[in-house]
Amino acid sequence: MKDESVLVEHFGRTPVILIVDFLLENRLFDYSKQQIAEGSGIGRVTLFNNWKKIEKLGIVKETRRFGKTKLYKLEEATPVVKKLIELELLLGESAAEKQTVKIKARA
Repeated sequence: MKDESVLVEHFGRTPVILIVDFLLENRLFDYSKQQIAEGSGIGRVTLFNNWKKIEKLGIVKETRRFGKTKLYKLEEATPVVKKLIELELLLGESAAEKQTVKIKARA
């Protein structure tokens, strides 16, 4: 199992956090719902049960379609997503500072 991101570490392994975390970490690309579920480590049913909440918060946007398949990516223009990106950076900086303090204490 890979190391958990700072977002998951601080807020837990809830479906919405796992989805948001996947989208934040992979914000350059767009994905189908199936790919988002797999990348988030959750089942399709769990994704579909939480998808309306993700859309309502303005976290995702539809980018294109292939037949019946819709692709989505992080909607970086919304205030909620901007704050999530800020929060992720702050949590990462805080974790890095704590790690630096631990390393200095050992030396």
